[in-house]
Amino acid sequence: MQVMISPPWRAWVQRRLFLGWEPTPELLGILLVYFVQGVIGLARLAVSFFLKDELGLSPATVAALTGIAALPWMVKPLFGLIADGLPLWGYRRRSYLILSGILGAVAWGLLAVWVQKPWQAVTAITLASLATAMGDVIADSLVVERVRGATQSQTGSLQSLCWGTSAVGGLVTAYFSGALLQHLGTRAVFGITALFPMLVSLGAFWVQETQITAAGVVTQVQQVWQAMKQRAILLPTLFLFLWQATPNSDTAFFFFVTNELQFPPEFLGRVRLVTSVAALVGVWVFQRYLREVPIRRMLLWTTLLSSGLGLTSLLLVTHTNRLLGIPDRWFSLGDSAILTVMGELAFMPVLVLAARLCPAGIEATLFALLMSVLNLAGGVAHELGALLTHVLGITETHFDRLWLLVTITNLSTLLPLPLLNWLPEHTASSTPGVHLPPAVVPDAVVLGELAPGLHFEPVEVES
Repeated sequence: MQVMISPPWRAWVQRRLFLGWEPTPELLGILLVYFVQGVIGLARLAVSFFLKDELGLSPATVAALTGIAALPWMVKPLFGLIADGLPLWGYRRRSYLILSGILGAVAWGLLAVWVQKPWQAVTAITLASLATAMGDVIADSLVVERVRGATQSQTGSLQSLCWGTSAVGGLVTAYFSGALLQHLGTRAVFGITALFPMLVSLGAFWVQETQITAAGVVTQVQQVWQAMKQRAILLPTLFLFLWQATPNSDTAFFFFVTNELQFPPEFLGRVRLVTSVAALVGVWVFQRYLREVPIRRMLLWTTLLSSGLGLTSLLLVTHTNRLLGIPDRWFSLGDSAILTVMGELAFMPVLVLAARLCPAGIEATLFALLMSVLNLAGGVAHELGALLTHVLGITETHFDRLWLLVTITNLSTLLPLPLLNWLPEHTASSTPGVHLPPAVVPDAVVLGELAPGLHFEPVEVES
């Protein structure tokens, strides 16, 4: 079944809005999953303020709990194994999308009406993370199935379309995340957020899938193990783990801008609005000019530039921006926008490689395994950041050494660069039947757009 678009507009819509892909109901269902992942960013600020103010947790504690809440993203291969090897009611994709939507609605509902203690908050946030991760695994596997045999340019277009849709979802709710929080409070924001995961359940019915029998989990594990033993897959995965595992200062920085600089929720919503627009700009630049640039070159220059630009946060931490006549809020908006664009350019080619890797039959499992390695690295980055925050004596009111934390976290992103030759030079495999290794930035518990250390954002207890 095709989406009915009037003939004069059909070609334009397909070429411009869908980047050349036929807007079938299944594609719209896939894009709806990514859109909802962006919209759920509505709760990001609410989660941050809830942990900081209503539960009274310290920066180091919040950073540590963030790593715990990200655990479902680190066990995504389990979801992939289940989806690939154990169809639910005969379906490997549709049924699990329905389940993830229901689970997400329940989790955010619990945050709205039940959570009173830190352990309850971690439980509910982790459950929400589980729901998002499950839906993400299924959507990713559907994308991988679509790009099998496609060119690098076509794969880049579909990844740009998916990530752009997620960025649009974030843009839709960016400003309101702060305004609603300031006027209605955290509980109300959680309640509103609980409505959106149900759209994933509804969109699942657009997925075209025939009923099948169980393929067998043991067979899936064996196939994945054989794939992961390939040197062409293993070395790039190790590099990207090291690339993402460097410590970050996100949580401490959030406490600084809210407690020291007194940025209110509504202004932080404006920051999210700016970064959402910047994310779309980054996706457009990649789609328009950089789709075929080798990943080594892209990661080298984006990492160097991001590390250098990230050090500009020192101007804000030391209040030097005031001496230069730049207000704190204007500086934050500009800094956030630039770093967001750089982060998008860094991870888009990595997503292209990931989508071109997976063989038929184990799409969800292998793609999820490779992403979970990167999500594990993101968890390590959060925990290392929490440790450094504690060691440096940074608290909710004491920020004298925040400049040192920012310096360490930004410069540490350069450490893996000598190992860039572990990555493939080009995106086309030279060995028949062997696909290129994957690489993705960690998915955050509530739509984390960028790699650790590349952005000024509130703590992401969250693609």
